[in-house]
Amino acid sequence: MTKNVVVLMGGWSAERGVSLSSGAACAKALQNVGYTVTALDVQRDIGALLTHLYPAPNAVFNALHGRWGEDGCVQGVLDILKIPYTHSGLVASAVAMDKPLAKCVFKDAGIPVAEHKIATREEVMAGHVMDGPYVIKPLNEGSSVGVHIVSDGAGLPFEHDDWPYGERVMVEQFIPGRELTVAVMGGKAMAVTEIDTSHGFYDYDAKYINGESAHTIPADLPKAIYDETMRLAELAHDVLGCRGVSRSDFRFDGKTIYILETNTQPGMTPTSLVPEQAAHVGISFEALVKWMIDHAECDA
Repeated sequence: MTKNVVVLMGGWSAERGVSLSSGAACAKALQNVGYTVTALDVQRDIGALLTHLYPAPNAVFNALHGRWGEDGCVQGVLDILKIPYTHSGLVASAVAMDKPLAKCVFKDAGIPVAEHKIATREEVMAGHVMDGPYVIKPLNEGSSVGVHIVSDGAGLPFEHDDWPYGERVMVEQFIPGRELTVAVMGGKAMAVTEIDTSHGFYDYDAKYINGESAHTIPADLPKAIYDETMRLAELAHDVLGCRGVSRSDFRFDGKTIYILETNTQPGMTPTSLVPEQAAHVGISFEALVKWMIDHAECDA
């Protein structure tokens, strides 16, 4: 058994709070199964991070979420240090976090995606760049940070100071229907969960505040649709080059299953979907995080 594990958590992205919750839960579970665990709240001081990683631990549990921790940056540091880490490697992490690039990969693989445009901040503020309803998204954030649905006939989605996510904006066709998600562990889909929320879509609060969403597992779907959603999640995991655990989110409009995104480092909080799906297939939280450490790798 790998003995010495560093859990990277916190960071400085918009998902810091989620990461702290995920990291604390994973650190406790790893201690419960016998690992020696150091929990590290990662800051911008890379020198301090390297100090905490020397001498090198046997593995790193990467519980960072969002930019810099989930987009290939930390993965590159760990590759250089030759320290095995959980979840996907540098390239898969970077591609999955870049929403337009990931959609190109999905489309080329035959996975249905919503139509979208990349607009500048000024174009979005000047007028509607797509007929409503549509969705605006940052190009490289997670946990639905910055995501807004613009209803048909509604006003413009933001003013200049309301968009701190860069000069470019993804404007995407809104897909009505059912919200579905599938976790993939070691290339194998676990289950399909349907998510219901009064928020209009599965936004940040619906994800992380108890009682703000309801999860149905297994989703009440025709077998052919259920199986196809599982297949598409496995295909997305594969074509992105993911490893370890990922989670892909979908919308089903009654005819077509559209992929929204693949999360290479899905949440591991008490309300998170991956631990819930693992429990559904008989895998405890402790067994899940132990498997992730036992299958840690690096690209070095």
